[in-house]
Amino acid sequence: MGSDDFTRLELSLPAAQANYRYFRSLLEPETRLLVLVKANAYGHGAVEFASMMQQAGANYLAVAMPVEGIELRKAGISMPVLVLTSGTDFFEEMVDYRLEPSIPNLSTLKMLVDVLSKRGITGFPIHIKLDTGMHRLGFMTDELPQLFSFLSGCTQVRVVSCFSHLAAAEDPEADDFTLGQIRLFEQNATALGKALGYKPMWHILNSAGIERFPQYQWDMVRLGIGIYGISALPGVHLEPVASLKVKVLQVKHLQQSDGSIGYGRRGSIAAGGTTIATIPCGYADGLDRHLGRGNASFEINGHRAPTIGNICMDMCMLDVTGIPCKVGDTVTIFGDDPTVTELAEKLGTIPYEILTGVPRRIERIIVRK
Repeated sequence: MGSDDFTRLELSLPAAQANYRYFRSLLEPETRLLVLVKANAYGHGAVEFASMMQQAGANYLAVAMPVEGIELRKAGISMPVLVLTSGTDFFEEMVDYRLEPSIPNLSTLKMLVDVLSKRGITGFPIHIKLDTGMHRLGFMTDELPQLFSFLSGCTQVRVVSCFSHLAAAEDPEADDFTLGQIRLFEQNATALGKALGYKPMWHILNSAGIERFPQYQWDMVRLGIGIYGISALPGVHLEPVASLKVKVLQVKHLQQSDGSIGYGRRGSIAAGGTTIATIPCGYADGLDRHLGRGNASFEINGHRAPTIGNICMDMCMLDVTGIPCKVGDTVTIFGDDPTVTELAEKLGTIPYEILTGVPRRIERIIVRK
């Protein structure tokens, strides 16, 4: 079965490059750019997207868990990879695959150093996570003296960077809080550098931060949802990288006497008859059931066709009455039209959830033009 014949997630290389250039244009030439490819590159396909970013010129990649970084290394990705949630059980593998751990507390650091000591390793790259208000992971200010004391005699590691995470960089109403985070980070990062006797890279800006607070870009920034086509600024048009597309499996015209459509008989047939198209995309493909029963519509041959009836596990039906449609025609679930943002708004969620909900069983295809 060819990739053009069924359900696929198309990844536009030109769109990714355009988004990359936009964010790169907001930065000084010497500022490094880290791209997040965690959660299967926000559902886009980690290996495929990492390859695109390596080609685009990114300086770093970041993943959430060691297993994600190992997957990249096995696929031939050679650029530096930061593991944001390194945990405590995979340090041996992280060393073997040249993955750089985020260190959020002294206990984790001591466990890593113990592994490095047993293997006779010195100068292993680590990244110190500072908690400036997100209160998820990272060293609090009062924990820093113990960290400094431990690092002063530790040759097994070298701090490549220290970083923190902004909790609400996209929200203008939270700017006082965001600027407070930035000030605290600057204070604690400065103290860390003095304790080390050298200055690691600093980075605190996420995608929204790059757009709204570029004056705090420092040594590196972390580009997440922005590279995939979602901007924090009104009026900024980024290119959607991912388009979820399917092919029509069957078209049939039903009369009221045919009864109803789908599970639970939730799809009603109009008095003059209803034409439906069945497509191979259901809730097991990330298509939320709340988008059924006409709550969303998808593009086919330049028209929007609403869902009809309940969404099934592997399929759903569209009302294509009056729309030219045949078996094999392409339906866009999200992409340029409709956008993933539109679907997220209908569900009362964020685009991240929809993108990361596209399962691995759907093939990722890089489109180069």
